[in-house]
Amino acid sequence: MAFAPYTNDRRVIGEDPAVLGQFREKDYGQFFEFAERLDYPIFPDFPHQIFVGLGEVRYALVKKTVAYVVVNEDEYGVPVVEKWQIKNLKEYNYET
Repeated sequence: MAFAPYTNDRRVIGEDPAVLGQFREKDYGQFFEFAERLDYPIFPDFPHQIFVGLGEVRYALVKKTVAYVVVNEDEYGVPVVEKWQIKNLKEYNYET
């Protein structure tokens, strides 16, 4: 399980991105929370970050039933992407 290291009501606006929601990865049942990315000049096609461990995030594009997750980059700087099937997507209410 990977929770965000903060909650939306206790985040620093402008520093901590809003936590957008949570989901379960379908194959292994792992729980993840994800947030928006505030500034993303690297891999702009991936507007989310998934919290995957203590202080570790992965860039991603989270949709309703699938997440495209950057797991590495090749020698040319092109992202290596895994497609995760997801379930139980829950989007959080928050104020920006």
